Amino acid sequence: MNIDCANCSEDELKQLEKAVADRHLNHFPTLPVIWAFTNTACWLALWPLVLAGVMPVWLGFLLATANFMLFYLPSHEAQHSIIARPGEKLRWLNELVGHASSFPMAIPYRVFRETHMEHHKHANHPEFDPDYGTHARTPLAAVWASIQSRQPKPFGKDHPYGVALLRRGREDLLIEALIYKAVYYTVLVALAWMGYAIEAALLWWLPLHIGTTYLHFYLSWAPHNPNLAVGRYKDTRGFRSRFGNILSMGMQYHIVHHLYPRIPLTRTPAAYREMKPILEARGCEVHAL
Repeated sequence: MNIDCANCSEDELKQLEKAVADRHLNHFPTLPVIWAFTNTACWLALWPLVLAGVMPVWLGFLLATANFMLFYLPSHEAQHSIIARPGEKLRWLNELVGHASSFPMAIPYRVFRETHMEHHKHANHPEFDPDYGTHARTPLAAVWASIQSRQPKPFGKDHPYGVALLRRGREDLLIEALIYKAVYYTVLVALAWMGYAIEAALLWWLPLHIGTTYLHFYLSWAPHNPNLAVGRYKDTRGFRSRFGNILSMGMQYHIVHHLYPRIPLTRTPAAYREMKPILEARGCEVHAL
């Protein structure tokens, strides 16, 4: 898009921005759907392979860590009903992708969805954004904030996710979240009791923590920090990652997602490049990507 937007009026910017968004909306996210089931199947397959001694546990650990880095994003597409909206024919697939990508993370898909909607509604708000705990001044501080956020604490009225659920009137999901955690820890304890403590730790517990830190860094900290404020064009930025777009989970273009959440992840780079002059005219923090 080669347009000089510097002297455009607000109405003209709105029209240009909407025209770009319309070109990228309502596209079926084929890759995330395949990704969801393939990634979950690969992780499940590690268990019999490692427990039977077919695969060394160190290799299982490396693959499981990669799996956990990849679990969330297909669920994220489903959270925004990008696969299918309520009432549409493929709604069942949308929900199946969400659940299949979420259960290994020991957090219910519906909890992810409800709290993520609060994040979009209140992005960067210190009181109402449930992801605000990942805020930090430096990358190392962001990693430490992620680790701190997962220290034992009650999942209830004092937990940021719990507060978000209560604010949305979804007290029922607090019980669902507790059931998921109870099952997760029961499985870990049972495996340890049967003599598979190392396997349980290296195929689930540690990959989950490493993957969550990685996701917190790239999905939450990098696009929303530092020095960003509250507001539609102020709470998210475009940034350049030294590891490229794939290893940064596509988050270099996350500003597009916050502006138009139903644009599929795989189309945000193209939408960003087209929308960049408009975002610059609005004073957004953008980079040449």
